[in-house]
Amino acid sequence: MLRANYNWSLSDRIDSYYQRYICGDYCDLRTKVVITPLTCSLGGATGNPWSNKGKKKSPVNIQITELPKLKQARPWYDEIDSTVLQQNLRRLDNAYNNFFQQNRGFPKFKNRSTFRSFTYATGVKIKGNKIYLPKLGWVKFYNSRPIPDGFKIKSVTVRKKSNGYYVSVRIEDKSISTFPIKKLEEITTITGLDMGLGKLVYCSDSSAIDNPKFATNKTTKRLQKIRQRRVSRKKKRSNNRRKAQQRLSRLSHRITVKREAYQWQTAKKIVSKSDAIAIEDLQISNMIKRCKPKYDENTGRFLKNGQSAKRALNRLIADASWYSLTQKIEYMAAKSGKIVLKVNPRHTSQECSVCHHIDPDNREGEKFLCTNCGHVDDANFQAGINIKNKAINHYGLNIVKKVRRDLPKPKQLTLFETPTSELTENKRRKRLRDAPSHGASPINQEKHYPRKSKRDVPGNLKEYTFQLSLFNQENNHPDRDSL
Repeated sequence: MLRANYNWSLSDRIDSYYQRYICGDYCDLRTKVVITPLTCSLGGATGNPWSNKGKKKSPVNIQITELPKLKQARPWYDEIDSTVLQQNLRRLDNAYNNFFQQNRGFPKFKNRSTFRSFTYATGVKIKGNKIYLPKLGWVKFYNSRPIPDGFKIKSVTVRKKSNGYYVSVRIEDKSISTFPIKKLEEITTITGLDMGLGKLVYCSDSSAIDNPKFATNKTTKRLQKIRQRRVSRKKKRSNNRRKAQQRLSRLSHRITVKREAYQWQTAKKIVSKSDAIAIEDLQISNMIKRCKPKYDENTGRFLKNGQSAKRALNRLIADASWYSLTQKIEYMAAKSGKIVLKVNPRHTSQECSVCHHIDPDNREGEKFLCTNCGHVDDANFQAGINIKNKAINHYGLNIVKKVRRDLPKPKQLTLFETPTSELTENKRRKRLRDAPSHGASPINQEKHYPRKSKRDVPGNLKEYTFQLSLFNQENNHPDRDSL
């Protein structure tokens, strides 16, 4: 019912725009029929566009005020809570705002697979392992995280997934202050991150985080292929096909859960490294777009455009889920009072961090060799260092550089000077090994055992080794116990 209401409201807004700004006074441009109550609706949304205060209502408010008339025409909508219907229309309004303000896709009509959630605004109660949903009553659920004292429930969203229903509760406590935000002047340490595929993240401190490849490893790919093949072999719109599709969906859900858990652990590990994290401002949706088709002018046939080779790369990028990991890093940084800085990804993998020479020939696969100064490094770690330097220069950060203490210069021996035990490491270790330990008995102090190492091989005579003659008895040797 909510899906039908969403689609009807979307159609109403499309008709309203079409009739008011395209058709003018006509109901149809082809027939040029004038708008009348008998031919079509008056301008799409039939509600009053003006409020009591004389201000013009927004389209979502017009549709919300028409909900009582919807319930009169369709009495079965009384089974749905009023706040759920209102949030359903606000969901459509958010889709329109994303289209006009953030250049996202135009809102689409929903089907069973793309409409799987609804939201309550008020009236929800939680007691132990039971939750009260208006018009549905008390429902048992697994209370994974109890609500702390002092927090108020703002909204509750119910989602249907492949392995059951999930409920997410949004809570608020106005007495608690927001997370502190670190100023740019207070940043003393920063870490640059380069997203990769061999490794999930390459850090500027020469550390890397592994990429498990949850969906693109050999075992998972084979299992997905088998289950997808079983779905395709079943008869369409049959119960067996629906069951096979559910098994495939449960596999995808398990992969998603594993990836989400691993990304949270990764985000926590990254945020604990420094005061600020520098990442590239990547347009991932553009990176995984299909290649433009190529045509033969003479025959009109399609030519090879590299899409077959790029398909595997797109799957790896989607499996790594860089955007989701970036969101988790931003969340953990805000929660820890730290900051995430985004820089332009241009030439980050082609610039030398030593001489700042930019050349596409500097990088060859995973290797980086500067054509100007000869600096050699891993290309991904080099990109992490460049991202860090870009953030420092762009935001004007005052980073504290770690300086190693100067070690004492080694003593220069003269021609006839004998080196002491302090100058030779092997003799110093032997002196410490042979020194008597405190509290040991005189017998133990006199016994010295040779150091066991790989260098103690047959033929190397040590201080406590001996060569037996033909007539010597091993059992009668006085130093047998010391071997």
